[in-house]
Amino acid sequence: QLQLVQSGGGLVQPGGSLRLSCAASGFSLDYTAIGWFRQAPGKEREGVSSIGISDNDTIYADSVKGRFTVSKDNAKNTVYLQMNDLKPEDTGLYTCAAPKFLGSAFYSLHPGAFDFWGQGTQVTVSS
Repeated sequence: QLQLVQSGGGLVQPGGSLRLSCAASGFSLDYTAIGWFRQAPGKEREGVSSIGISDNDTIYADSVKGRFTVSKDNAKNTVYLQMNDLKPEDTGLYTCAAPKFLGSAFYSLHPGAFDFWGQGTQVTVSS
């Protein structure tokens, strides 16, 4: 069975931090890109961050640069999204995704580049 299982969401005050996890089962992330996306109620889904082969192969949306960090632990077959200095506008359903060809390491912030999606986890930033 191929799946992406997410964890780490929750409720946090502005300025707080959360770490999201995206664990792959049934395939290897060693040479597979993972994208992170979020969607708030009434808004379109947007790309947040993406990672390719290594922690050096990363991209970020301008809105999260300097606050979010994406990383990969190949031994655990898991990708993480560390989110610091969270703001209310960061609120949304966060979903990780893998490309259609699971050996593809070409990372992207475009949802159309990804075909295999995790279940999503809610992040709420509020006082």
